[in-house]
Amino acid sequence: MAGHSSSTENAVRTLLGDFSLEMTGKDVPALEEAAPFIPPGTRINVTFLGNEDLQMRVAAAAAARRLGFVPVPHISARRLASKQELEEFLDALAAEAAAKDVFAVAGDPERPLGPFEDSLALIRSGLLGNYGIEHVSISGYPEGHPDISDETLWRALTDKYSALQDLGLESAIITQFGFDADPVFSWLTELRRRGIDAPVRIGVPGPAGVKRLLNYARRFGVASSAGIVHKYGFSLTNLLGTAGPDKYIREVAGRHNQAEHGKILLHFYTFGGLKPTAEWVRDFRQTG
Repeated sequence: MAGHSSSTENAVRTLLGDFSLEMTGKDVPALEEAAPFIPPGTRINVTFLGNEDLQMRVAAAAAARRLGFVPVPHISARRLASKQELEEFLDALAAEAAAKDVFAVAGDPERPLGPFEDSLALIRSGLLGNYGIEHVSISGYPEGHPDISDETLWRALTDKYSALQDLGLESAIITQFGFDADPVFSWLTELRRRGIDAPVRIGVPGPAGVKRLLNYARRFGVASSAGIVHKYGFSLTNLLGTAGPDKYIREVAGRHNQAEHGKILLHFYTFGGLKPTAEWVRDFRQTG
């Protein structure tokens, strides 16, 4: 990591020591291709998309397990049509992927398709532990949410953390991806002030075409296009290139204070590019 202090180098390596990646149910061939570049035991999140069925999601989780990784299937509360559908999914995960970790999210539909209005209702059902789940990740929004007030977000996060503690389940928080360290660290300080001690996986965009990155950012309500361009030093005249989050990761690593911010890790949103992301992480860890 030429040009960077040894303390920053060490902080970056520490931060990249236990990263996680995201895939969809359709990404099994991509995961197989990327597998040689991903450290064994890496957590692989499997999204819960509306256009993918139970079988596809379970098969992706099983593939992650088979390839030596830790599958973290997402469960989208509002997409579940019934309690039975949740039980079928958990049963299949237990049988085929031996999954002990899940990520509980509310999901996109404005109105629930079934009995679970949000991820808190999913957690409070008590069903997760019955199927061998030991660790539940929940969402965090350092830059807020376009449709939900900050007060509501904090109450939901606190309630979910408390419910998981009451059930004896381990927890972690995975944040939406961003490009600005300032809101991340303000949010981390407030999180710890509120007594929430769960490890936080900071969402980071993997290397992707700039156009694709900007489209995703707009879709998720993350920062402004101008802010992204400024933060990354992108050239607006060259929107076909790719960019990695090197600058952002160095800043996060350099500003992290364990005493104030608690344990943090990284979660890479791969935008379908599992192999490029895995290769990028490997190279960045080695050379910076």
